[in-house]
Amino acid sequence: MLLLIQNGTVINPGDKTELKADVLVEDGKIKSIAPEQKVKADRVIDAEGCYVMPGFIDMHVHLRDPGMEHKETVETGAKAAAHGGFTTIVAMPNTKPVVDNSDVVNYVHNKAKDMRLVHILQAGAVTRGQRGEELSDIESMVEAGIPGISEDGKTVMNAQLYREAMTLAVKYDIPVFSHCEDSNMVQNGVVNADKVMEKMRLPGISNSVEDVIIARDIMLAKETGAALHLCHCSTKDSVRLVELAKQEGIRVTAEVCPHHFTLTSGDIPGDDANYKMNPPLRTKEDVEALKEGLKADIMDVIATDHAPHTAIEKGAGIKKAPFGIAGLETAAALTMTELVAPGTLTIMQMAEKMSYNPAKILGLDKGVVEEGKPADLVVFDADKEYTIDPADFWSKGRNTPFAGKKVKGMVMATIVDGRVVYEK
Repeated sequence: MLLLIQNGTVINPGDKTELKADVLVEDGKIKSIAPEQKVKADRVIDAEGCYVMPGFIDMHVHLRDPGMEHKETVETGAKAAAHGGFTTIVAMPNTKPVVDNSDVVNYVHNKAKDMRLVHILQAGAVTRGQRGEELSDIESMVEAGIPGISEDGKTVMNAQLYREAMTLAVKYDIPVFSHCEDSNMVQNGVVNADKVMEKMRLPGISNSVEDVIIARDIMLAKETGAALHLCHCSTKDSVRLVELAKQEGIRVTAEVCPHHFTLTSGDIPGDDANYKMNPPLRTKEDVEALKEGLKADIMDVIATDHAPHTAIEKGAGIKKAPFGIAGLETAAALTMTELVAPGTLTIMQMAEKMSYNPAKILGLDKGVVEEGKPADLVVFDADKEYTIDPADFWSKGRNTPFAGKKVKGMVMATIVDGRVVYEK
């Protein structure tokens, strides 16, 4: 089958080129990239006024499947990903049962393959049952195709056990995804520890809860040589720690979520649990540091930490509701609105942080728009303005603090292996 994407501006972070060209796709691969291709194609997409970019890759998604399908399933999560322009997503292992063996990995991978929507890579848990007591069967999960190991939702507080996990990650050449939270310091906190939240009489989570574990894990990565990826960084010192680690030549990468570079604790309107996430929304000083870290390419990745919950769960108020927001379908627009449109990032940097860098970290032959490469693409209208409406989400999760927010930047089409899996 021949697919022709006409009249778009091609963004290729692989060689940092931006050019007006048509993209011809055949048998799941990019066949040619050239101006005004005169070809009789089976399907044509007019990308006039749009960017043609490598499909977005989300390194941090909670699919809730198996065990919590009332919140999300592999299928609904995949549809939400396609709607958001993501062609590959990495699913976190904190499901029921926990993904700590090859059987659960295969369950998710097989469901994803049967649906043929987007690529889903299931991460494996670091410890059995995420209890932090003994390592999971990492070898069998590597054989089943995990892209890395993660204890996301928790931190492995036993540093020796985590060091052993990092040593195995080096052996199997996979990254370690770190959920940076000292569980001993949380003390039932639900929001950021600052003066704004004190006025609301809500228990706070200090920056040090995150920073202490970031520092510990960087030191462990330095000792073991592991490829460490720091999840959902939210503090100003996280940026500084990552910068220092990179200067030392330590194999560390870091991600920032759209909610953390968009909102502060001062934006929380009251007892609305749609603003409750972990790490919590921080201060303006933290937000500005995260933006500068992204701009300076200290922070490598923009990821969503997509965490769908039911309306009943989120309606329980900030103290009782679970942490997390749905993020797959708002990430691209928020990145454009908050970072690219104001000039903090270029469109090329957006493609790097949402496609190219994640592909490199995961060891995937993706994240570029080049001849001969897989045709995982997104057609993105950077100027399209609209208002975010959770009723339009394809995810089961409607839990977002961005309902009613005016944004610019709309996904017009998502192509996976040359197949159009979403079109506006």
